[in-house]
Amino acid sequence: MKETAPSERVFLSAEWRDLVMLNYEVDPARLRSHVPSGTELDSFDGKTFVSLVGFRFLRTKLFGAIIIPFHSNFDEVNLRFYVRRLEGATLRRGVVFIREIVPRRAIADVARLFYGENYTRHPMRHSIKRDGTRVMAEYQWQFERHWCRLHAGATGIPAIPLEGSLEQFITEHYWGYSRKREEACVEYHVSHIPWQVWTATSAGFEGDGDGLYGSGFGLVLGREPDSAFIADGSAVQVFRGTRI
Repeated sequence: MKETAPSERVFLSAEWRDLVMLNYEVDPARLRSHVPSGTELDSFDGKTFVSLVGFRFLRTKLFGAIIIPFHSNFDEVNLRFYVRRLEGATLRRGVVFIREIVPRRAIADVARLFYGENYTRHPMRHSIKRDGTRVMAEYQWQFERHWCRLHAGATGIPAIPLEGSLEQFITEHYWGYSRKREEACVEYHVSHIPWQVWTATSAGFEGDGDGLYGSGFGLVLGREPDSAFIADGSAVQVFRGTRI
């Protein structure tokens, strides 16, 4: 995990919990129009991935202290991919969000204002079940009168991903990038400890992938994910963005 620079200022602190992460290999050409200026696509073992991720925001505070009534605990589902950027001699590995879904308009408005992220608001619900060593998690959101569903189930004891594994690649990108305009990019740091993960024994997505994310994503998300897991999550800090 990258050390926090003294000049960085916390914009948001929260806990991210019960993350369901479905990962799909894609043709890099499908993502190139989404790549922010100053970054390039990142890959694992020569393969390019998108991840459909659902999780719970808990105990959310702005600037590390301000609690907004009725906006502290909520769900999010996002579709993201992975990029990298060289800053001096340091390689920064980050994520780009194609779309982020939350249940409250104020959350979406703040994210669009400060980071230029593509947040939208839809009714949402979730179900998290644990029974001994078995865990099941699902997130649902309403889109054009239909409920979409992201789900995964796993058994066993969670563990920190192995060094050099796909699970480590997916979970340990500590930068975010978004396009404010065609020629501008915002970079921000996200700090958290490494997460423990369960490898999913069942997982999938049900919904209108093309309508949600653009033409062609329906075919990608409509097949079995190439990998899927559930992460326990942790406390996180999201720092103020800077334009690059």
